[in-house]
Amino acid sequence: MHGEARKLYLIEALLRENNDAVLNEVEMALSKSALKAVPRKSFTELTNSISKEEAEELEKIIEDGCEQINPDDWK
Repeated sequence: MHGEARKLYLIEALLRENNDAVLNEVEMALSKSALKAVPRKSFTELTNSISKEEAEELEKIIEDGCEQINPDDWK
């Protein structure tokens, strides 16, 4: 279920809901989500927010962690 169809499904479910506690929870969740709305950043903005040294250190940490193979991890 995607986007608009999901919203319609939720609206229909809320219209059938008679439990005030459930409606209060939904209302609180919606009000919290409005407070936490953060604009998305592009990948370029994200990569420009760290220094070259920090990027190199992060790359090294990832490479070091990915190079370790534990044959017992799959068990």
